[in-house]
Amino acid sequence: MLSKLARLQTVAGLGRGVHSSVASATSVATKKTVQGPPSSDYIFERESKYGAHNYHPLPVALERGKGIYVWDVEGRKYFDFLSAYSAVNQGHCHPKIVDALKSQVDKLTLTSRAFYNNVLGEYEEYVTKLFNYHKVLPMNTGVEAGETACKLARKWGYTVKGIPKYKAKIVFAAGNFWGRTLSAISSSTDPTSYDGFGPFMPGFEIIPYNDLPALERALQDPNVAAFMVEPIQGEAGVVVPDPGYLVGVRELCTQHQVLFIADEIQTGLARTGRWLAIDHENVRPDIVLLGKALSGGLYPVSAVLCDDEIMLTIKPGEHGSTYGGNPLGCRVAIAALEVLELMKRANPGQVTSRKQEPGVGRWACSIALSVWPEKPARIHTLLRVCCEWATVLLPACCVAASWCCFCHELKSSGGDLRGRHTPAHMPTWARISRG
Repeated sequence: MLSKLARLQTVAGLGRGVHSSVASATSVATKKTVQGPPSSDYIFERESKYGAHNYHPLPVALERGKGIYVWDVEGRKYFDFLSAYSAVNQGHCHPKIVDALKSQVDKLTLTSRAFYNNVLGEYEEYVTKLFNYHKVLPMNTGVEAGETACKLARKWGYTVKGIPKYKAKIVFAAGNFWGRTLSAISSSTDPTSYDGFGPFMPGFEIIPYNDLPALERALQDPNVAAFMVEPIQGEAGVVVPDPGYLVGVRELCTQHQVLFIADEIQTGLARTGRWLAIDHENVRPDIVLLGKALSGGLYPVSAVLCDDEIMLTIKPGEHGSTYGGNPLGCRVAIAALEVLELMKRANPGQVTSRKQEPGVGRWACSIALSVWPEKPARIHTLLRVCCEWATVLLPACCVAASWCCFCHELKSSGGDLRGRHTPAHMPTWARISRG
């Protein structure tokens, strides 16, 4: 899914035409353009010179995107099998979402929450009814949603559960990823995220993922306010929990009066063929986090959903955001959700999974696919492999014809596609035979 995407981003090249030969994702122009648009090399050097070096992107300079395709500055066309970390489930520049943005941008873009605006309430009503929660707290980025959930959990712990002041704890699963703020890295088990940035946030405890006995032991502590977990872990390598794990989480949290926080920022919004990944096990968390595809890639929008008992513990002035709930973001989010709703109607119950050949495995199939090349050198015609494996994040709008084209080219290059953590005895999500 993500899995160190700063170094493992994956782009599939198509060449200039859909039916032309596959171009290497690493092939870029070798000469700068003296006049006219800047070349790829010029763009690489300019970013390196003037920008912070906190990313290590692939050498592909993109200038345009449409649907599941992107084009570089030299005009080469690519499949986008990264999907902006799942932010463009609807495809790049979806016309309905673009039209919504254009319509609103000429009217009103930002008021701050010092005023009411005519779009925020419409969005709040739409998203809360869609996901069946009493309230939504609008934010901008995914990590802001995570921070908001932690604040809500602590406040609920003090005012409702009765945890002694400033003693509240939040439990996280090892391998989690929800951002790079100090709070987020304080719950991380990845040294590349936290090393060199301490001291860390107190009151965070970490247990193994997909381990109900460990969770039960942790929840024995009466000061635990919440357990925050990804239904499918992304940065850890598309780790799918055992069937029944999320049901068990719900039961244990209810038993111990602990909030169940589901981080659906990447797994939600049609990524697994349902509105939320937790829908596959029919559980209802106390708090749900949304982001990324909530705006279809056009504008930063995130959301925290929960019921009144939790949301109303925060009073005016205790939490907020200058841009959170702005009319432009709200209008874009409504359109983005409407597009996903139409996609779901077109393929009831499954947006992408079981429509993509060959061989689909478990319900996480449309989250991502991991490339495990036996001969990495032979994959270069289609995929840029920066380590021993890389992750392919399929666009949720990917149609069968495009998927089959990808599979054909991968087979020609000698690739083998399977879920990174799929046990040997289970069917792979998609495997391309070597012929």
